[in-house]
Amino acid sequence: MEIERKFTVTRLPENLQSYPCHLIEQAYLNTDPVVRIRREDDSYYMTYKGKGLLAREEYNLPLNEQSYYHLREKADGNIISKKRYVIPIDHPEFDATYTSSDHFFVDQISLSVELDIFEAPFAPLIIAEVEFPNEEMAEAFLPLDWFSQDVTNDPAYHNSNLSTQQF
Repeated sequence: MEIERKFTVTRLPENLQSYPCHLIEQAYLNTDPVVRIRREDDSYYMTYKGKGLLAREEYNLPLNEQSYYHLREKADGNIISKKRYVIPIDHPEFDATYTSSDHFFVDQISLSVELDIFEAPFAPLIIAEVEFPNEEMAEAFLPLDWFSQDVTNDPAYHNSNLSTQQF
């Protein structure tokens, strides 16, 4: 189960180049249900995603390079390319509805931002995603100061929908 919130970004964090960065290319074989192929650095895989916005099923299957490029030829719509920076959240904050027993659990978990900087034709789009172990934590999470609009429930920001945009 993938549980994540998505945000637009008001400014890039300081020292962005100091964080791990991955080069990602992905294409969609289908958008309902979502069947995606992805190259992340030198790894290749196919992903099935169920319906949902905040939480949805996700299954990954490994591919080899040949399979990836063979399937990419069959993809519909735009191929999405982006740089993904992985930024740890040192001290996540949560709203008052989150109980103290849950805070104990939060101290034992590491959250991070996956900051996606999209290349053409989607530039200058930048999206920050944060994954959570459960929906209660996701809903109580207070955005970082460099986050802007919460677009978790806006399907227009799903990469599968971006792949269908006309330019």
